[in-house]
Amino acid sequence: MNRRRALLVLASALPLAACVQPQATGSIVAARPPGGGSYTLSTGDKLRIIVFGQDSLSNIYQVDASGRITMPLIGSVSVSGMTTAAASAAIEGRLKGGYIREPKVTVEVDTYRPFFILGEVTTSGQFPFVNGMTVQTAVAIAGGFTPRAQRSYAEVTRRTSRGIQTAEVPITYTVRPGDTIVIKERWF
Repeated sequence: MNRRRALLVLASALPLAACVQPQATGSIVAARPPGGGSYTLSTGDKLRIIVFGQDSLSNIYQVDASGRITMPLIGSVSVSGMTTAAASAAIEGRLKGGYIREPKVTVEVDTYRPFFILGEVTTSGQFPFVNGMTVQTAVAIAGGFTPRAQRSYAEVTRRTSRGIQTAEVPITYTVRPGDTIVIKERWF
């Protein structure tokens, strides 16, 4: 009799366990959103580079698959993993090497790399990143949930300084450029 009662209690508690919203776990929680000063450049970002007094060098450059940009005079400059301030310093250093006496360079992100969303959304794929985006906003951009979608949490995969990190996060979690979001299928 006790065994049967225990199974009945377990069976009635199981649907409630699916309602619990998970908290974000792993090191991707500590990562700051764009504009927080720690945003690092990577493939797909478009940079507005201004070299003061040198209109022919000032332009928008895209970070290529190898993490580099190519500028006139100095050629390829590796910027992957750098902040915009570090990229400015690297470009200034290259320009000082015989091209411009005292270059002043500003680097800004013109267009962030896209994010990706898969799973139980109307339109999976790659979409342009928008500042302040949450998982819920990303789902709206992808056309909304399908009828079978898990609506309280998602799985986010992000490249960090520790490598590729994946965590289950609440639907209100902040998305960063380059993130891959997976909306799982619900059980009930």
